[in-house]
Amino acid sequence: MGKRQAGPAYVLGVGMTKFIKPRGKVDYHELGFEAGVKAMLDAHITYDDVDQGIACYVYGDSTCGQRVFYQFGLTKIPIYNVNNNCSTGSTGLAMARTMVSHGAADCVLVIGFEKMNPGSLQAYFNDRENPTGRLGLMMAETRGITNAPAAAQMFGNAGREYMEKYGAKAEDFAEIARINHEHSKRNPYSQFQDEYTLEQILKSPMIHEPLTKLQCCPTSDGGAAAVIVSQAFLDARPHLKDQAVLIAGQTLATDAPSIYDRSSIDLMGFEMARHACRTATAEAGVNVKDIKVCELHDCFSANEMITIDALELCEPGKAHEMVRRGDITYGGKMVINPSGGLISKGHPLGATGIAQCAELVWHLRGWANNRLVEGTSAALQHNLGLGGAVVVTVYKRADGKVATPVSSEEVAKITGLGYNPAVEAKGFTAEQARSVLSKENSSEWARADVQEKVLARF
Repeated sequence: MGKRQAGPAYVLGVGMTKFIKPRGKVDYHELGFEAGVKAMLDAHITYDDVDQGIACYVYGDSTCGQRVFYQFGLTKIPIYNVNNNCSTGSTGLAMARTMVSHGAADCVLVIGFEKMNPGSLQAYFNDRENPTGRLGLMMAETRGITNAPAAAQMFGNAGREYMEKYGAKAEDFAEIARINHEHSKRNPYSQFQDEYTLEQILKSPMIHEPLTKLQCCPTSDGGAAAVIVSQAFLDARPHLKDQAVLIAGQTLATDAPSIYDRSSIDLMGFEMARHACRTATAEAGVNVKDIKVCELHDCFSANEMITIDALELCEPGKAHEMVRRGDITYGGKMVINPSGGLISKGHPLGATGIAQCAELVWHLRGWANNRLVEGTSAALQHNLGLGGAVVVTVYKRADGKVATPVSSEEVAKITGLGYNPAVEAKGFTAEQARSVLSKENSSEWARADVQEKVLARF
C-alpha cells in the first residue's frame, strides 16, 4: 500500500537550556520545564493548546515525560516517552510531524532532556545483552578492541578506514574539531566556547587514533523543546506565519544489511544516513549540494568526516578535501555546525536533535544574526543513534523567502522577552512562565518548587 498524502507540519516555537557539565546540580524536570516554557513562549501558545506531548530522553526511569509535562498542566493528553539512543530528540520530532501531518494532532510539544553521568557512556543493564553488542563483536573481529571508550573506538575506526581508503590525514580530522570549536564562540548555549589551534587539538590526549580528546563530544546535561503545528493551527494565527518554519522533508531510517559487511564506516550507519538524506531532500525538492547550512551529528570528528560523504555534501571519498578547502565553515561552500556541533555545544542525548532543530530555526528566521549564513533558503539536519536510527530533516521558511538578518532589538520585540534567544542564553520571568501554563488544569503540587529553581539560575 502507498503512503497516504500528508499535510504540512511547521516548527512554530523552539527553546533550549544552556548545555552544562553533568555535575548533578540540575534535575531533568527542571531542564524540561525551562525548555518547554521557552518553546511555548516562542510559539505564543499555552499548554491548553497542546494536543499531544512527546518526551525524549535516554537515561531515566519510565514516565519521566509525565513528570516534566505535568508541571505545565494535567490536561489528560497523551504523553509518549521516546528512547532511540543519540537520535532520540529528532525521533520525537519525526513522531510529532507524523501526528500533525496525518491529522492526529494540530499542536504537539516535543521536549528533550538529559541528566547524564560524567565520563564516557556506560551500559546500565549488565544482566542482558547490549543492543549494540553485535556492533562490538564485528569491531572486535575486524579491528580489535582497546581500553578506549567503545564509541570512540567505533567512530575512530571509521576514521582510520577513511584514511586508508581515501587518503585523509589526522590533521583533517583535527581541522573539523578546530572549526567546530571556533563556531561555538557565537553560540551562547554551548557547553564549551573556547577556540583552539590545530596544534592544540592534535596534541590533546589521544583517545583512539586519530581521535584526540578535543575531537570528542562531552557528556552533558541540557534540555530543548519544539512546538510542531498543522496548517490549520497556523492559519488560525496568521500573525505568526513569519516565524513558522516548514518541515519540508524528513526521513527516520534504520540500518541496511551493509552494516555487517565488515567495513568500519558501514558499521557506523553510512548507508542509512545516505538513504535518509536522499529521501528527505527528494521530498523537500532540494539538491543537497545547494544547502548552505547544516547541523550534523559530530559526536566525534571522524563521524563528521564520514557523514559529509554519506550525505553527499562532497564527491565520493572527497570529504577531507572539502575540509582542506575550508568549505565547511564561513567563507566556504557551506557552514556545517554553526552551533559548534556536539563537539563544543555538548551532547545531552535526548535534547541533541531538538537543539539542532532550534539552531536551524533561528537561522531560517534570521535571528541567529551573529552566525547567519547568507542566502539560506533551506537547512539540513542529521542526527544519528547507533543501534541504530538516523533522522535527516530539511527545513524551509514557511513564506519561501531567503533568510535575512533580523536585529536583536527587533527580535526582542517579537518575542516579548526583551532579548534575542538565538544570541543570548537568558531566561524568563515568573509571570511569563505562568502565562503558558494550563489555565484550568494547573497543579502547584505537580510543579513543586521547580519554577523557583529555574528562575534562580537566571
